[in-house]
Amino acid sequence: MLRIVGVTGSVSSPSRTRAVVEATLARIGDAPDVERTLIDVAELLPWLAIRCRDEASPPILHALDAIEGADLLIVGTPVYKGSYTGMLKHLFDLLNYPALFKTPVGLIAVGGSDRHALVIEHELRPLFGFFGAKTLPTGIFLSDKTIEGGRVTDDAANARLDHLVGEAVHELDLVRLRKAKASTN
Repeated sequence: MLRIVGVTGSVSSPSRTRAVVEATLARIGDAPDVERTLIDVAELLPWLAIRCRDEASPPILHALDAIEGADLLIVGTPVYKGSYTGMLKHLFDLLNYPALFKTPVGLIAVGGSDRHALVIEHELRPLFGFFGAKTLPTGIFLSDKTIEGGRVTDDAANARLDHLVGEAVHELDLVRLRKAKASTN
């Protein structure tokens, strides 16, 4: 079984970020050997006021276990003051350090204006680089004006999302091959 985990860093519900992450997970497809999980920081807020993993409640532990056990992560965040949300960072601060090593990660950011477009390169890639994760080459920045009614309405943005999905499917195929090879050895 392959595990795809979407993580949304918005503290609002509903959120454009969650809608885009959910749509991206759906675009990856419905293979019978794939299990999808969505971790929404907005739903975890009541339990995130902790200093360390030892203080984590069952909902937080479930989220951390899902993230650490993922074969592919799709991480989306709104952009505040040029960066990802503090609550998203706090959630990732609770992870075991080696858990994301070589895990493929697709990056999505949603911001109020295009001046936040470099958040993928300057904020998100370094965060996942710290963990030794494998960020997918195509990072997606979407301005608020490209999302209406929870859907990406801009053709160029949809083309970029399709490219990210293609990279994610390729990575899942590689994971599938590695797991098949490991099970025969």
